[in-house]
Amino acid sequence: MLRWLRILVTSLAAVMGIGVLAIVGLLWLRLSEAPLPELPDQIALPEGAKPAAVTFAHDWIVVVTEAGEVLLYDKQGQLKDQASAPVAAP
Repeated sequence: MLRWLRILVTSLAAVMGIGVLAIVGLLWLRLSEAPLPELPDQIALPEGAKPAAVTFAHDWIVVVTEAGEVLLYDKQGQLKDQASAPVAAP
């Protein structure tokens, strides 16, 4: 009986160790991806603007700059609309 319990505890510890390694591996793979997608080459941002967020939709692309500007582009890269958004102070 004691031998069987020792084998059971050892095998459960081994399975738990393999599970922890699998979770760490999955987290490492998922979190090492690029945070923002690359902007297409045909989109030209205004001088000095740095993208803070990019959204790709079916027929347009929205870029939010670090200064709080919201830029709406079509798929060909033409600027269609521009708006200002409030920016929270750091």
